[in-house]
Amino acid sequence: MAAHNTVATSNARKQVAAGGWLWGAVRRNGAGYLFLAPWLIGFFCLTLGPALVSLYLSFTNYDLLTTPEFVGMQNYVRMATADPKFIASIRVTLLYVALSVPLKLAFALAVAMVLNRGMRGLPFYRAIFYLPSLLGTSVAIAVLWRQLFAADGMVNSLLAQFGVEGPSWISNPNYSLYTLVVLSVWQFGSPMIIFLAGLRQIPVDMYEAASLDGASPARQFFRITLPLLSPVIFFNVVIQTIEAFKAFTPAFIISGGSGGPINSTLFYTLYLYQEAFSYFRMGYASALAWVLVVLIAVFTAFSFLTTKYWVHYDD
Repeated sequence: MAAHNTVATSNARKQVAAGGWLWGAVRRNGAGYLFLAPWLIGFFCLTLGPALVSLYLSFTNYDLLTTPEFVGMQNYVRMATADPKFIASIRVTLLYVALSVPLKLAFALAVAMVLNRGMRGLPFYRAIFYLPSLLGTSVAIAVLWRQLFAADGMVNSLLAQFGVEGPSWISNPNYSLYTLVVLSVWQFGSPMIIFLAGLRQIPVDMYEAASLDGASPARQFFRITLPLLSPVIFFNVVIQTIEAFKAFTPAFIISGGSGGPINSTLFYTLYLYQEAFSYFRMGYASALAWVLVVLIAVFTAFSFLTTKYWVHYDD
């Protein structure tokens, strides 16, 4: 009996001590947790919670109206073996990423290098060049782009002035995707600003020393600019590639939500949208969403693994 009372007393003291420690932690850090509360609520309720629910739904057959029916790996098996539109959307998205990201970054770097030389009214030009990045993903710009590249649009009207008969860019599957690539390249402002900040950090005396040694501008670019700018290039490559994988609005507006003609603009996100909100196959759409997450994660991991071969830091 005495031993039992001793154990009970010990447990009670531990509970009191734990309660006192918890109360002390709340008193010391309460203000910080209070300020973090909006972010924590948003993260758990609007990000982590829905993500976990979608992971569960990816293993179900769900149409928003009936109770989800667990089907195991059936959605993923169908995706890999019996869904030609899934393969088409992967092919279109990978081609879009492979074309748009390098062209956008090359153009952004070229403009940043021109601005870095110094010119009058630099803040004005910087703001003007950044503006397309703010407007480019809007519905209004996508509608404008569709009008520009229509059969009777401004682009063909301009070509006609030189005696060239332009094709129907939007309705021709051989050209439709490239109009979206051009739209993406036009939104070069964000990486340009980052490149310009990186160029400003390269010491000028390195270029002066290279010039005294007889290095040509091209050699200075490849031997000085690119190696010292490689961390910034790596950052822009990762961010812009993720954004390219998530591209949706231009393809949706220009193709009218169909991904046509002949699935030539069927971005992965657009196909996911069709499955979810056109056919109400929410379980299958959730599986598509998680495959996209895995694709982006694999690319990001691969990018980080290769940094030791081409990204150079100060050390």
